Amino acid sequence: MESKTKTGLTTVKKKPGGKSILRSVTGWLHLWLGIGSGIIVLFLGVTGCILAFEEEIRSFTQPYLYVQPQESPFLPPSRLKPEADKQLGGKAINGIEYLDRNRAALAYYYDEEENYKQIFLDPYTAEVLQVKDMRKDFFRIVLDGHFYLWLPPEIGQPVVASATLIFVIMMITGLVLWWPKNKAARKQRFTIKWNAKWRRVNYDLHNVLGFYMTWVAVFIAITGLVWGFEWFAQSLYFVTSAGKTLPPHEHPVSDTTAVMQKGKNAGDHVYYLMAGKAKQKEKFGVFYPATPADAIEGFVNHRPGTYYNADYYHYDQYTLQELPATGVYAGSFKDASLADKIARMNYDIHVGAVLGLPGKILAFFGSLICASLPVTGFMVWRGRKKKKAKASPVTSSKNTAPRPALG
Repeated sequence: MESKTKTGLTTVKKKPGGKSILRSVTGWLHLWLGIGSGIIVLFLGVTGCILAFEEEIRSFTQPYLYVQPQESPFLPPSRLKPEADKQLGGKAINGIEYLDRNRAALAYYYDEEENYKQIFLDPYTAEVLQVKDMRKDFFRIVLDGHFYLWLPPEIGQPVVASATLIFVIMMITGLVLWWPKNKAARKQRFTIKWNAKWRRVNYDLHNVLGFYMTWVAVFIAITGLVWGFEWFAQSLYFVTSAGKTLPPHEHPVSDTTAVMQKGKNAGDHVYYLMAGKAKQKEKFGVFYPATPADAIEGFVNHRPGTYYNADYYHYDQYTLQELPATGVYAGSFKDASLADKIARMNYDIHVGAVLGLPGKILAFFGSLICASLPVTGFMVWRGRKKKKAKASPVTSSKNTAPRPALG
């Protein structure tokens, strides 16, 4: 079967091949998936730009993060915890952490009702510097929007995850459409013709920036899908672990029949253990037991500003004996399996922090371009629609004379 197309006075015959059919189907998918998910992708891109530099923005805008360094050692948790507890109206903090000699200590409280407070204290004097209700914190609000669209998690999370999955499909279809048909078209796929008309510039922005962005956005999207779909997280762990199942995180159990040594404070004991393991400028701290049978936990973060490179230790809150734990976040990062390391790095890959400042810059521009694609894509579609409305008339077998387009 042959198809005919008219170019001027010449009739050109061509046989429809698999490639043209593939491009047609791909273009149709790309268009309608983009229309369906565009607004959410735009929103996720903008909020992703903000979250990429959260640490840096906080450092400039929150002076209570810093204190005047002193020669004296930090006060242990037993001295800071009572002052922090006073800010909670009868409740007790969940944990406390220390950082550098010029940084405030941080105590925090959270519960199942989504109450979340941070208390910043001078680690040398126990003075309370700031109490923050994290439900009103700007970055926390942005994060809730980025994860859940400010909807209940059981509703917002599947919506965001679905839009992210669609975006992954769009990146694949976009690469198919971007792929140059011949050698002459190859140059146009890598550069933007800035001196052309605005429609051509917009088209190049969508195609060229979309191509370069894909290699960054694929990591952002995959890490987002890990949070969005349990099946995706399980599948990724299965692949990276060569067939193992993602283990649940389970705290070890303390021996409630035991009696702690007289004079021993479990929080201080773990604090001194962690302080001995931490190097200068490394973050360390204590998580208090949530129940009488829970273990007390200590941690050392070897790369503050990220979450992945940390070691976690669990102790019986009564005997102070070290206990084994299970899950991705059990033990040290250095000794973790490849699959566990990848799982731990998920958030830091998502925001680019795993590569330091260069990674955050990549994540920022990747998110910015992601946000621009629905806009430039809509403009391309809108331009083509207008062009078709003004196109030369269609012909029929009975009358080949020009006929004005409707609408």
